[in-house]
Amino acid sequence: MAKVLISVDMEGVSGVVHGDHTGRDGKDYDMARRLMTLEANAAVEGAFQGGAQEVVINDSHGTQRNLLPELLDQRATVITGSPKPQTMMAGLDDTFDAVLCVGYHAMAGSEGILDHTISGRVVQEILVNGSPQGELGLNAGIAAHHGVPIVMVSGDTTCCEQARGLIPNIECAVVKEPLTRYAAKNLSPLSAQELVRGKARLGVERLLEIEPAKFSSPFTLTLKFVNSAMADVAQWVPGVSRENATTVSFTSDNFLVAFQCFRVVILAAGTTLAH
Repeated sequence: MAKVLISVDMEGVSGVVHGDHTGRDGKDYDMARRLMTLEANAAVEGAFQGGAQEVVINDSHGTQRNLLPELLDQRATVITGSPKPQTMMAGLDDTFDAVLCVGYHAMAGSEGILDHTISGRVVQEILVNGSPQGELGLNAGIAAHHGVPIVMVSGDTTCCEQARGLIPNIECAVVKEPLTRYAAKNLSPLSAQELVRGKARLGVERLLEIEPAKFSSPFTLTLKFVNSAMADVAQWVPGVSRENATTVSFTSDNFLVAFQCFRVVILAAGTTLAH
């Protein structure tokens, strides 16, 4: 019997392709958050079918207040709101057996629907030990810090290709195929939910066959900003090194420490947008 965390983003949900869906002021946001909630429920059901004893859902998109609580599967508990420790991996510790990532998207600079990494207005690229990583890779590092594997991901074709490159045995639910950054060939919501349910079940059933992502210590995280003003601010954070006009880095033997440093750096760098 397993304890499972489900981290739910929105950009990778079937039918979601544009900022009108993902932004709280978007005219299609209410529809998108309902679709997000239904895919989360499908993952919950699949997790229990696969042998989960306890399921925790973490709302991981934007303000992290998107899931419709009145529609959520009552067997799961939900973490909502921000800011919160570990952000998209909030609630995770070494008592968990597996993580499912639902509605995820491709990393910044790749050909996926609404591709970005954490903040499209701030981050051009993040690398871990020299290898480009998106939110899935960073979250896999946090999960590995706790000794927990990510066993399933759902999203578009590009996201799932990146997931398999990072975690070869991971279960992937491809719910849409990108045509451009803002257009996709989508499964119907019911078909997407059925696929997510089945892959979640398989991921939990196979959790002992899927190892946590492997990053070698010490961990060097490198962040390329959209502009140099952001690096000007970031370099003031103790331990952060300026690499060039738009790039900073931070090294630690603790992945979570390095990640949390960069989350603060990204928040601080974002303040330059107002000037």
